[in-house]
Amino acid sequence: MDYHFDYELPPTQALTHAEKREALRRRRAKGIVFSGADGSGSYYYDLTTRFPVASRLKRAFDILVSLTIITMISPLLLLIMALIKLTSPGPIMFYQRRVGFRCNEFEIYKFRTMVVGADKMQVGGGENFVKPKNDPRITPIGRFLRKYSLDELPQLFNVLEGTMSLVGPRPLLKSDLEKLPLRTRLSRFSMPPGCTGLWQVSGRSDCSEAKRMQLDRQYVDRWSLKLDWEILLKTIDVVFTGRGAV
Repeated sequence: MDYHFDYELPPTQALTHAEKREALRRRRAKGIVFSGADGSGSYYYDLTTRFPVASRLKRAFDILVSLTIITMISPLLLLIMALIKLTSPGPIMFYQRRVGFRCNEFEIYKFRTMVVGADKMQVGGGENFVKPKNDPRITPIGRFLRKYSLDELPQLFNVLEGTMSLVGPRPLLKSDLEKLPLRTRLSRFSMPPGCTGLWQVSGRSDCSEAKRMQLDRQYVDRWSLKLDWEILLKTIDVVFTGRGAV
């Protein structure tokens, strides 16, 4: 199976004049292409094609808000870094490759909340996306950071880079993709992954795996700036109460 971002259409030499004009018009339409082993393919337009103006506003909002938050909470970031270093041997930050907008891989930033080498220890029965309660790999300070989503604050720097957005579907590991339905795979690549999203404010870890994927797809299909704003407001409540966290 192959995923790629469609920048160009096939060569137009064999097309009629009218078909060439249409091809040139469509060349500006960007999206995600999925090619199956049998030669079949599917296409899904990305956010910049579906909502060209609104997508630019979303990006401008991401930059402004993430930069403002980073500036305001810089003392908190330094305090968390010191606590991680003093209470657990190992690096302060955790970096992991994920698949994001237009199928591009990127490194997601998080504060380390687990013991060193935890990603090589299998838990949860090998099920996809499972976060077991009382995970023995989590450090004492890591449990507190996770409960209030403080471990994800470094993702604000992902937002500044443009690899993530404040709101969007969660970025997944490449190894997780084959376990998802085709349409879900295509639609979630059509916009940047988010620090928060619809399933995070609908139960977080209390949601089943199927429910999480359904909510991510609903978010993509229903996307609007208004929906982003509603999710951000709900995220504030979820973070302060710690509901659904493990």
